[in-house]
Amino acid sequence: MPAAPDAIRLRRPPATRALRRGGLLVACAALCWSSGGLIARLVGTSPWTTNFWRSAFASVFLIMVLSGLRRRSIVAQWRAGGRPVLMAAVCMAAASTCFILALAHTSVANTLMLMSTGPYVAGLLGYLVLGERVAARTWVAMSVALAGVVIMVSRSYGRGSIVGDVLAILTAGSFAVATVIVRRHPEIEMAPAAALATTLTALVALPLAEPIVTTSRDLAPLALFGIGQFGVGFLLFMAGARLLPVAETSLIGMLEVVLGPLWVWLVIGERPDSASLAGGALILAALFVNAIVDLVTPRAASRSR
Repeated sequence: MPAAPDAIRLRRPPATRALRRGGLLVACAALCWSSGGLIARLVGTSPWTTNFWRSAFASVFLIMVLSGLRRRSIVAQWRAGGRPVLMAAVCMAAASTCFILALAHTSVANTLMLMSTGPYVAGLLGYLVLGERVAARTWVAMSVALAGVVIMVSRSYGRGSIVGDVLAILTAGSFAVATVIVRRHPEIEMAPAAALATTLTALVALPLAEPIVTTSRDLAPLALFGIGQFGVGFLLFMAGARLLPVAETSLIGMLEVVLGPLWVWLVIGERPDSASLAGGALILAALFVNAIVDLVTPRAASRSR
């Protein structure tokens, strides 16, 4: 006699349910983040004004959520984190600023593809700073990704987008440094660093922005940019990443790189050129193969014990 559906559900391991929940949360975070390039293209504000409003909305949202969840003021949370939270916040603020400026000087596809090299930059910094061992296959993947970057920026001089491509690489590097700081201080809660980062970004952008002349038509997408794309995406990612292995997290996070240029292409017709497509394909292939190998290897090892 077949088992009843309720019995089948009861037999499902809690770890499996947690992995599925984590995967869904990270996928939703990637979906939120993938809208960033499209929103930046749809608003009529300058890059610094866009950066200010996005960061201001995200800051207010994250401060309210974190203060409510932990029943402590955000300032108290920043003080508890000390210097590591401040350093991580500065790096995140630099990454956020470079991201918006990169979108103003190069295509959405180039920005997201070049940003996807961040995990490999973090791996290299982790090896140099923390002494973390990097697998040989990861070094190979980083080399392939670097080749993809070279192909993508090979035509940048001719089309005048080298500044945007460099800013996208700086975005990846800044966030990689923040990742290394988080790894170096696992005992410190780093979620408040995102709220501090958005606050710092808004303060830095304010003197160069023109928030007063922002039209009501632009305020709604800018609020979505800060609250939905950054704030909600960040909270979903933090909740999901705690339930998943790093390899699965980065694999699912690749949805942002795939979907981001797709939305811009479908809505406003911004199509990547051949160099961007070829270089991006190499970067995605390196990410995909390395993540798949990371997923399979631990399982194979566990079966062999």
